Amino acid sequence: MIVAPDTTALRNHIPRLKEGSRCVAFVPTMGNLHAGHLALVRQARGCADAVVVSIFVNPMQFSAHEDLNTYPRTLDADIAALESAGVDVVFTPTVKDVYPEGIEAHTAIHVPVLGDALCGKGRPSHFDGVCTVVYKLFDMVKPDVAVFGEKDLQQLLIIKRMVKDLNLAIDIQSGPTQRAADGLALSSRNQYLMQAERAVAPRLWETLKACAAELKTMAGQMDLSILDAAKATLEQEGFAVDYLELRTLSTLTVSSCLSEDCALFVAARLGNTRLIDNIQITAT
Repeated sequence: MIVAPDTTALRNHIPRLKEGSRCVAFVPTMGNLHAGHLALVRQARGCADAVVVSIFVNPMQFSAHEDLNTYPRTLDADIAALESAGVDVVFTPTVKDVYPEGIEAHTAIHVPVLGDALCGKGRPSHFDGVCTVVYKLFDMVKPDVAVFGEKDLQQLLIIKRMVKDLNLAIDIQSGPTQRAADGLALSSRNQYLMQAERAVAPRLWETLKACAAELKTMAGQMDLSILDAAKATLEQEGFAVDYLELRTLSTLTVSSCLSEDCALFVAARLGNTRLIDNIQITAT
């Protein structure tokens, strides 16, 4: 496995990976890898001849009050895990390498509608930062396939729209959400949870499943008051709920029926930790 610490080193290796029209798959990460990331790597390994993984904590997607400085960084352990997973190249650029003139005046990519809802409403510059760095990484790595997890479903939908709108010849594949035995979606930020909070955290997934099951039993116009009741229950259990909403997958507009594919999206805080999750519901 090759570790490319900057774009110059990466450019030296990408043509070799692509020799003979070999297919290159890409998995972008912010490091602190867990089983969810490694599942995406396995998926990439299964659909391509070579796999590139990036490790870059992207400052452009963090607001001033967020956890950029304390975001867990475990580069040595990450590299060891990726080598065991059969990755061909690990790209570990610095902020200076990705944003040589800083991020303040850097061109940003904005995906309207999809990027303005849900997490985009409460974190208005977040998805601009995600799209910008992903586009730059795509340009550096030049993959044929890129794999993103469904745990960040809004992000996945936004990346797919960006690729479509900008005519990028990249196949965006989605990887199923990986969960702990008690149902909590795997996330690097889960380690921020205190012991008591970690015991409560699985209620987020349990609530989504229960709400989805109830919505599926309703014909025609649905009674979305069950979502208000679910939010109230979560708040009684210690969550500060940012949103719990049923949205269409095509536009992320609020839905009141299952005439097209939808998902229940939730974001909530336990203590200082912000958790997100979702469950998709097929149209009936």
